[in-house]
Amino acid sequence: MPDLTNYLYKRLGVEDIPAITGTLAKLPIYSKPSYDKKLFLFLSLLTGLYCAAQTKKPLPVIDMHLHAIGADDQGPPPLKMGVPFDNFGYHDPKNEYGSTFMEALKTGKWAKHSTSSPLTDDSLQVQTLRALRSNNVYAVTSGDMSIVRKWHTQEPKRIMKGVYWDFRSVKKNGLTVDSLRKLFRSGEFAIFGEVAIQYEGISPSDTAFDPYLKMAEELDIPVGIHVGPGPPGVIYLGAQKYRASLHSALVLENALVKHPKLRLYAMHAGWPMIDDMLAVLYAHPQLYVDLGVICYHISEKEFYFYLERLVNAGFGKRIMFGSDNMVWPQTIKIGIDRIKNATFLSEEQKRDILFNNATRFLRLTPEQIKAMY
Repeated sequence: MPDLTNYLYKRLGVEDIPAITGTLAKLPIYSKPSYDKKLFLFLSLLTGLYCAAQTKKPLPVIDMHLHAIGADDQGPPPLKMGVPFDNFGYHDPKNEYGSTFMEALKTGKWAKHSTSSPLTDDSLQVQTLRALRSNNVYAVTSGDMSIVRKWHTQEPKRIMKGVYWDFRSVKKNGLTVDSLRKLFRSGEFAIFGEVAIQYEGISPSDTAFDPYLKMAEELDIPVGIHVGPGPPGVIYLGAQKYRASLHSALVLENALVKHPKLRLYAMHAGWPMIDDMLAVLYAHPQLYVDLGVICYHISEKEFYFYLERLVNAGFGKRIMFGSDNMVWPQTIKIGIDRIKNATFLSEEQKRDILFNNATRFLRLTPEQIKAMY
């Protein structure tokens, strides 16, 4: 009961139990009540106030980068995600890097603190939706479309359906320009993202991708494009065409110029290429970023350095929270807390990053915003 006791002391402005009992003795609850009845009524009242304070709904958060996928999507569970990773290991090229990487995720050897993934699809769904409810999060959610639909059925207000897309999905799922146009026009899906063509070695400004950007611009569909880190060493985990040079936000520039009415945000904020990110944000005032994965998987010092550079350069109104939670639901709160605990941010800046900027980018109505509180 120490938490309740501290809470009562704080509310009463007293420092010890004798002071509380002295206060009790003066309470005119009845003309001549017993001391026990006074004590019971008084503590019942304050306990109710305490419980109400503890269950107060948190201020809303919009997560611009959540995934609805299978529990084994990142490998056989359980897997340990560093929160953060203390280092990203080392590798002797005579061995297969996949074994090195999987050992790190199985043992947690790259991190002092880690969180383990759920074992089943059902557990992943339950834990993720619980994290959204308990932290009052509304999430742009992409991944396996059947799972996105399933989660949306369970939480239609909190799950904002997005389309995870790469060129492979054209062949695998038939997500051509025409089929996407029909899907977005139907209103079932509202965000085009995560677009993950960086893993295929393709720039967002490539002419092959241009018809998709043209479609999104015509329909006024927000687009979230992966510009930044994947798993460390992902080239050697199967994404052979992935290139670090595509971390640069400069890859967005031609696409932005060609489609000036496009609503676009750079997922992962182009980490770690901060100077390129700042240059593109400065040149293109319609561009936003999210903080997916970097808000928990890199060190606090590195994350705060990167975030503070973005804010100090004048772009605090275009930074949006994103967890990039895949199969580790605890990372949602960890990422939120990193924003809340950033001492260099004002309260207004924190609310902008966690909520306000995303409401503006998504063009939510006052009624939609009010419903989230």
